[in-house]
Amino acid sequence: MKICTVKNWSRLIFVLGLVALLMPGCSTLQSRNQLPAACLATCDRLGIPPTHYVLTVNIARQTASLYEQNRLVRTCSCSTSRFGIGEILGSNCTPRGLHRIAEKIGDGEPAGTIFRDREVIGTVAERGLKAGTITTRILWLEGLEPGFNRGGNVDTHERTIYIHGTGDQASLGRPASYGCIHFADPDLIALFDLLPSGTLVWIAEK
Repeated sequence: MKICTVKNWSRLIFVLGLVALLMPGCSTLQSRNQLPAACLATCDRLGIPPTHYVLTVNIARQTASLYEQNRLVRTCSCSTSRFGIGEILGSNCTPRGLHRIAEKIGDGEPAGTIFRDREVIGTVAERGLKAGTITTRILWLEGLEPGFNRGGNVDTHERTIYIHGTGDQASLGRPASYGCIHFADPDLIALFDLLPSGTLVWIAEK
């Protein structure tokens, strides 16, 4: 029979203590790699199951994260409104809450294509950066929370809030839009090709 010496007990206590220290950190890391709890709670409240992919936008960090089956796949920079956060029509603010991709516009167009009223009017190369307010692709969002981002004067779709490209790619990573959410062209095209209409989009302050 092997006898545990004082030295062995000391090692055991050290290992157990290390495990105890690491466990909370591991739990935090795991939660960060899953969909935000507030998003899941809102889905549950509205009776809307999470879609295969869910895109989340963190306004404070100016980042967007893609989740596949509740697991973080990637995070990239984005840009939300320079006027802050809000849902009211005419505010030029970025709305919060649960949305879905209602319509996809611009499939197959080259990066830098400029849209006006969702119609192609040229390219950034032809018309310059200032003309490139809505470029490359459009993911038109629809709010799913009645009275908050759906219906009345808070309707995200009626406000024509998009995820789209911008001629001023250097502005990404800081608030710069008029309510929409800007993406870099490579990120936007990849998301456009990957995400079907109906994909959920969660927009939160933090």
